[in-house]
Amino acid sequence: MKKITLISIIALFVISCNDKNAAPPAAAAPLLPVLSITNSNAVTDVEYPAALQGAVDVEIRPQVSGNLEKIYVDEGAYVNKGQTLFKINERPFREQLNNALANLHAAEATYLNAQLEVDKLTPLVQNKVVSDYQLKTAKATQKIAFANIEQAKAMVASAKINLGYTNVTAPVSGYIGRLPKKQGSLVSATDIEPLTNLSDVHEVYAYFSLGETDFIKFKSLYNGTTLNDKIKKLPPVTLILADNSDYGTLGKIDMVDGQFDKNTGAITLRATFPNKNGTLRSGNTGKIKLGIQHDDAILIPQSATVEMQDKVFVFTVNKENKVTKTPISISGKSGTNYLIADGVKSGDQIVLSGIDKLQEGQLIQPEKSKKQIAQK
Repeated sequence: MKKITLISIIALFVISCNDKNAAPPAAAAPLLPVLSITNSNAVTDVEYPAALQGAVDVEIRPQVSGNLEKIYVDEGAYVNKGQTLFKINERPFREQLNNALANLHAAEATYLNAQLEVDKLTPLVQNKVVSDYQLKTAKATQKIAFANIEQAKAMVASAKINLGYTNVTAPVSGYIGRLPKKQGSLVSATDIEPLTNLSDVHEVYAYFSLGETDFIKFKSLYNGTTLNDKIKKLPPVTLILADNSDYGTLGKIDMVDGQFDKNTGAITLRATFPNKNGTLRSGNTGKIKLGIQHDDAILIPQSATVEMQDKVFVFTVNKENKVTKTPISISGKSGTNYLIADGVKSGDQIVLSGIDKLQEGQLIQPEKSKKQIAQK
């Protein structure tokens, strides 16, 4: 009985050891959503730095020299065309006008005397009392007097212009810039610094540049025999402000520079944006976002990709439901999707989510995703 019991204990011990050394059951293949790639149309966005200017940006400068007597506006104020901005002391210029008027009156009197002399000599020459030489001399003197009148009138007009320049007005409606000159300052037409700057910003111009390669691609995207025809067919563009928010109103590209800049190798384009509320000001910066249409493109959700060592990968699924880490080349973005240039093709299947734990060659259970690629 003792022998049988001992044998039973040994058998149980052997069985227990065999159970511990047995391999654990294989883990079940994970159930993961899989997307079948198809071609579709897409729009990608390209951004270019832009500098903003008002429709009219002018420097307000004095046309005459003198003391700045009055300043009628404040910095940042909105002014209307023709509104008085500055007043330069006019007394010296009014005296110049008075002097010019006096010279004009003197010239007119001289002409009158010359006319009287001609009138006196004319009948005497006809009656051969005096020679016609004296009449010719009198007529020449009359012409000189008339020329002096014209010269005096020009001096009067010039004096009036200079007097008018003492009243500095706004050439356009817009916003006043900084006022570096203060009341009482001596100003001159030769001053380096202007009295102020005036910006008409009812429309704002956004200037941006394209390199030669980008410009060639840009022209090839749109129909038209000439560049002007292509410009007319361009879609509206978006302005991205400095805080990365979109300006609420779309703009239109309406100008391409006539030549490339030799220093930068780029050409300048202009987009015009309405600015009724005065949100934008001259000197702002931003970005122009151009939408480019792509037909029969391959789109992949960004969430279905993984980035490693500056390369982007997706996990493709073969017929045996095994995954392969496949590098892809990205040519742009469309919303939350990548536009694929190379790496996958229409008909391929990729894993949509759960890719962070996948290994090369791992077996999965594909679950066909109902997700649609969001097209922009």
